[in-house]
Amino acid sequence: MGLLSGIPAPLATMLIAMIPSIELSVALPVAVLKFGLPVWLAYVCSVLGSFIPALGVFAFGDIVIRFLRRHSRLAERFFTWLFARTRGKFMQKYERYGEAALLLLVSFPLPLPLSGAWTASLAGWLVGIPARRALPLVFLGLLIAGGIMVVVTLSGSALLQYFIPPNL
Repeated sequence: MGLLSGIPAPLATMLIAMIPSIELSVALPVAVLKFGLPVWLAYVCSVLGSFIPALGVFAFGDIVIRFLRRHSRLAERFFTWLFARTRGKFMQKYERYGEAALLLLVSFPLPLPLSGAWTASLAGWLVGIPARRALPLVFLGLLIAGGIMVVVTLSGSALLQYFIPPNL
């Protein structure tokens, strides 16, 4: 099992789900097909693991960004670029769909940059959507994405085997 050996499968699933871009779209099939977890447990661990970073973004985003900007010119330049880029891309969706744009960003389980709970949380935080409104939408999106991945995992398990690294 490589990097995750010795870690209980539910915890390993949650850790995989916390990784930006891959999140539950990889964690859930890995949990079912590699770790042998029951589908319901893989679903719960994947959704919760993907939601933890969203909580962190809203709880600690301001503190972390201020600290990094204050102590590093490189961080200042990076975050200035990142925020401008994210605001620019997300604002079009936000103006068109409102807060439901967060739900849309999360509910399609694509292992791609600029999709998932990380991106939706950062985008919501950047445009100033309060956590009490953003987090339920992110969580609902994760529930939907998890349901989609359960169907994909169960219907395409033979194909998915080829995309899961053997040493995971």
